[in-house]
Amino acid sequence: MDTGQLVYIIGRLSLGAIAAFLAILLWSKTRDVAWMLMVMGAIAAYVDTVYSILGLFGISSGTFLSIGSMSVLSILLPCLPPIFFIAAFMVMVIRKYRGR
Repeated sequence: MDTGQLVYIIGRLSLGAIAAFLAILLWSKTRDVAWMLMVMGAIAAYVDTVYSILGLFGISSGTFLSIGSMSVLSILLPCLPPIFFIAAFMVMVIRKYRGR
């Protein structure tokens, strides 16, 4: 592993940890559905980051359930944050148009 990869891994883990920590703090203070979906998206993004770095080190196997040559987790985890963000934006759009 070279220095660039190490900086990349440390950067993703540290910034993701800060974002997830602040998201959890926000989660405890708000009960708004849109914000809770945004928080869940941030936490899912951090879980995806940790899982991908574990895969980079060869620690995560995740082959107990697979579709073709891909594990279900490696397909599902990158898709979760955008799904939560889409749901949060939809809640906000519906809330805006319902107010008219």
